[in-house]
Amino acid sequence: MVLRGMANNEVFHDERIAVSVDKGTVPTSVLEGGPVVDARGDKNSEPVSYTIPDKTVVLSFDDGPSPEWTPKILKVLEAKNVHADFFVTGSMVTRNPALIRRIVADGHEIGLHTFTHPDLALHSGTRLTWELSETQLALAGVAGIHSSLFRPPYSSTADALDDWSWPVTKQAGSEGYLTTFINKDTEDWKRPGVDSIVKAAMPDLPGQGEMVLLHDAGGNRSQTLAALPVIIDKLKAQGYAFKTTGEAIGSGSANTKVSGYSLWLAKAFLWCTTFSVGLMPWLVGLLAVVGVLVMARFALMLVLSTIHVRRVRKKGFSWGAPVIEPVTVVVPAYNEQECITNTLLSLARSDHPIEVIVVDDGSSDDTAAIVEELDLPMVRLIRQPNGGKPAALNTGVAAASHDLIVMMDGDTVFEPATVRELVQPFADPRVGAVAGNAKVGNRDSLIGAWQHLEYVMGFNLDRRMYDVLNCMPTIPGAVGAFRRTALQQAGGVSDDTLAEDTDVTMALHRAGWKVVYAEDARAWTEAPVSMKQLWSQRYRWSYGTMQAMWKHRHAVLERGPAGRFGRVGLPFVSLFMVVTPLLAPAFDIGLVYGVIFVDAYKTLAAWFAVMALQAVCAWWSFRLDREKSWHLITLPAQQVVYRVLMYMVLLQSAITALTGGRLRWQKLKRTGEVGLDVTAGEMSS
Repeated sequence: MVLRGMANNEVFHDERIAVSVDKGTVPTSVLEGGPVVDARGDKNSEPVSYTIPDKTVVLSFDDGPSPEWTPKILKVLEAKNVHADFFVTGSMVTRNPALIRRIVADGHEIGLHTFTHPDLALHSGTRLTWELSETQLALAGVAGIHSSLFRPPYSSTADALDDWSWPVTKQAGSEGYLTTFINKDTEDWKRPGVDSIVKAAMPDLPGQGEMVLLHDAGGNRSQTLAALPVIIDKLKAQGYAFKTTGEAIGSGSANTKVSGYSLWLAKAFLWCTTFSVGLMPWLVGLLAVVGVLVMARFALMLVLSTIHVRRVRKKGFSWGAPVIEPVTVVVPAYNEQECITNTLLSLARSDHPIEVIVVDDGSSDDTAAIVEELDLPMVRLIRQPNGGKPAALNTGVAAASHDLIVMMDGDTVFEPATVRELVQPFADPRVGAVAGNAKVGNRDSLIGAWQHLEYVMGFNLDRRMYDVLNCMPTIPGAVGAFRRTALQQAGGVSDDTLAEDTDVTMALHRAGWKVVYAEDARAWTEAPVSMKQLWSQRYRWSYGTMQAMWKHRHAVLERGPAGRFGRVGLPFVSLFMVVTPLLAPAFDIGLVYGVIFVDAYKTLAAWFAVMALQAVCAWWSFRLDREKSWHLITLPAQQVVYRVLMYMVLLQSAITALTGGRLRWQKLKRTGEVGLDVTAGEMSS
């Protein structure tokens, strides 16, 4: 983007013009000399000025080449058999390489006019060096030449030099350049009329040599084009000869051939710049696609979540006859000694009849001992060698006494009504599984607050949308319920992926079962407390989701409910959970580029507009979940830091998936800070 911006004169563009100051440091010989200044000697040597010989004219064209006007000017010069100087900008060189090659082939002389056309009197010496070297790179890449001629932007006659602009000329000389000013400024850029341009180009004294300034780019140059043959004819009639600067002062051509490493470096620069210019329309298109996807997701979430809320909160709504039959709660546990007590005590307070099966999956800590010590009457403990979470869940399901099975994590705490609310949708015989409302219990830290925003705004608002669309992609491992028959038809909990909850949910859809969302079945889970733990967890989640999508890709071609999920659910998951997040950094890149190089105010206004839209969605999701909205104050920081972290996690997951890498299960360190004090929508630590 920066290369493209340089080529289009967006990057580092500066239209400021220095105000003339004193001339105390400018040598008198330069102020009273000719238009060509040679300051290439050492610090103690005096600069040399060259005048244009009598009866000699150097026509010079600034700011090009232009694809519209330069070819027409070249045609006139060819017809009149006249050679001229073209002081080109690097940005125009990279965009019009064929014109540069034509200028050189026609015998004209090339001079440098910087890369981005700033007034160098207002910039550092480093900027001057960069402007000239980049322009030389562009010239070498395009035509295989370098030039020793330099004309500062916004310069005029040598007697206009002052204490600000003279250092520019001195530094250019120290870097090996002849600085070329003018005798006659036609001011053709003002479009004063053809007659005025012609008159301004005529010498003040008969036979006096002159350097004439014209422009072949930077605007409508029709008057310049019309005046040019008239100027040539009039001066020829007065006996003038037309030469390049090198010919006029007898120094030979200012253009020299480039070879070897310098030539290949220049060609690489040109190729990269050309590629960036060609790529930019695609990036803009990509940004538009991302924008459409983001806005579409926001619109769908707002509309469909509203539909969901109105449906389930409508007076008299029910799934059918109340479900009062006993439920088996399966708790897979691996090294959960910090959390298991709170988990089981929360289940002991359940207002629905349950049995609890704790499957200790080869814990190396005191998890099993704590379960035995609690000695709760509704709890059964099963020990097994470590086989992973799917194996532990399947063990619990096999040992379950009841047909309705709730699965939860060993670091999660239920409210008394959670199980009851979670199983009510099973009154509908079409429902095979229910997703509960997972909430962050340890939300008091900044990283916890960011995850709280994500759970409420992202996961739960998404689940309302997917419920309405009948394509719920994931039943959270922290709180989900299943029919035993549905699980059996889905093949149980598979260990094919690292996201076993997403895998089994997709399998249920393909088996023809309906999966719904129970907003009042709240579960409080302990979220990662460090960036390292968060990265590890989300890396596993995103990679596992990609595995599950790939595993169930054939649903796209199937019929019935499986086909509906394949043609609706999988595309939604792909677009909104993978593609959009992967492409979303285009917004951030555009933001940085726009702020630094284009228009900071307009760019920031657009970014804040998107932020405002996200804030509206966040506020709406908090309102639907009956959450206190004060956590929304962390939303701007979340968008800057947390969201970027999630991009990186997803990118790493995508690379792992594409390269066929394998990711092992990683156990997160728990603190047990999510306690039992459950109130109306909040939990204290």
